[in-house]
Amino acid sequence: MGKLGLDPVTVARARALAAEVGRPVVELARSHTTVSVERAVLRLAGVTGADPDGIPWVNRLVDAVAADVGLGHGVALPVFDALLREGLDDVTLLAQKAAAGSVRFAVPARAAASRRAALRQVRAGLRLVDRRRAERERLVRRLGDAPRRPWIYLIVATGDIFEDIPQAQAAARAGADVIAVIRSTGQSLLDYVPEGATREGFAGTYATRENFRLMRAALDETSRELGRYVRLTNYASGLCMPEMAVLAGLERLDMMLNDSMYGILFRDINPVRTFVDQRFSRQVHARAGIVINTGEDNYLTTADAVEAAHTVTVSQLLNEYFAHEAGLADWQLGLGHAFEIDPDLPESFRLELAHALLARELFPDAPLKWMPPTRHMTGDVFRGNLLDGFFNLVGALTGQGILLVGMMTEAVVTPWLSDRDIALQNVRYVLGAAGGLHEDFVPAPGGFIQRRAHEVLREAVALLGRIAEGSLLDAIADGTFGIMKRPADRGKGLDGVAAHEADYYNPATELLEAA
Repeated sequence: MGKLGLDPVTVARARALAAEVGRPVVELARSHTTVSVERAVLRLAGVTGADPDGIPWVNRLVDAVAADVGLGHGVALPVFDALLREGLDDVTLLAQKAAAGSVRFAVPARAAASRRAALRQVRAGLRLVDRRRAERERLVRRLGDAPRRPWIYLIVATGDIFEDIPQAQAAARAGADVIAVIRSTGQSLLDYVPEGATREGFAGTYATRENFRLMRAALDETSRELGRYVRLTNYASGLCMPEMAVLAGLERLDMMLNDSMYGILFRDINPVRTFVDQRFSRQVHARAGIVINTGEDNYLTTADAVEAAHTVTVSQLLNEYFAHEAGLADWQLGLGHAFEIDPDLPESFRLELAHALLARELFPDAPLKWMPPTRHMTGDVFRGNLLDGFFNLVGALTGQGILLVGMMTEAVVTPWLSDRDIALQNVRYVLGAAGGLHEDFVPAPGGFIQRRAHEVLREAVALLGRIAEGSLLDAIADGTFGIMKRPADRGKGLDGVAAHEADYYNPATELLEAA
């Protein structure tokens, strides 16, 4: 029953409806592929590097295969058939030859040898992901973990990886447990992953494999210095979601932002493209032991946080269903929610408590990610610091798992190191003074907080029921989430989607699902 006295029958009904809504989307994902899924497969097979114009060889190779035989068969068999025909043992070299127009691709009539070669090469890539996961587990055992929950999650975003590194290390020394490197504005709409270290991002730093490697090495150094493992976060979203997931697994990132609908709603990426990419990326996260962070907080930056509270709950339930179907365990589900109610609204703090406690009780084994106030920050840094303190207190009262550090300069400037120090001071004080308060906090039976939580859950069940009468794609098109209307036949990246042919083959999916 928990602290809210939620009706277990209603909770079970909510999960059953989420599964009913989610199953057709999973079937859609299982019967389609995308250019980014196929590029992710080849990245696992070892394709690296970029041409002199900065276009990754993996893009060149997938484009060449698609031009000759389409995407519906998958790229693995045509690529490894060509590799065997050409007498090559380097997939990157094949990509270079394909870009020069000296290799043509076909779907082999007798595919056994090509299938074996593709499976062998992709298995080697997944074994590296497995080694990175084991490496993390050894480091956590040897160095120790954060001494408390919630983990303190702090963002760096200078645009220059070599500036991000000292800021991230300083944040860890000041108490941050998780460092998130924000992506450069617009990267989610690039249909390729830049190559190498980068120094020119806008409002964030490009997510590249080399940037991942550099930051992970720096935080490992700081972890040894501090005697606790410091986690690293980046993004698996946008048009290259599957590739980002693979690169994160190869370079031992610990968390990835990976929401089922964020790219659709807030970046106008085609819904079908997103859901196909999403399933594959989450299968990779499951294998890599990566904790995903979902993006329900974003809904409350466009929709009213009280009126739309139930849409957050619906999205959390759908994210849970899609995550479990892809193989993620509860400890990997950093489901999102946020402190975004207008502070001038009467009883705003009690409403925030009700919403946060509802999320905590619906998903008791998930490390929920609680997001700070942003929408109603005004530039008044004193008021902002107070709001962040109330946010931190709700996190303590409701036992959140991951607490993103709020900045009093939100919506004013990119934070300075001094801003982060003050914000971390706020978090440290609240968690030090009240970190165990969730053990004592029990809302009054039948009181305001319980009634509000029950109301939100009832509204969520009703909304899921209405969606189940149609489809999730229709609901997204109608503006159900975040008041954004995104039809399934529109949006960026639709031209990169292909239905499976009867002989479609993906060795990565075969290996991930077998595991």
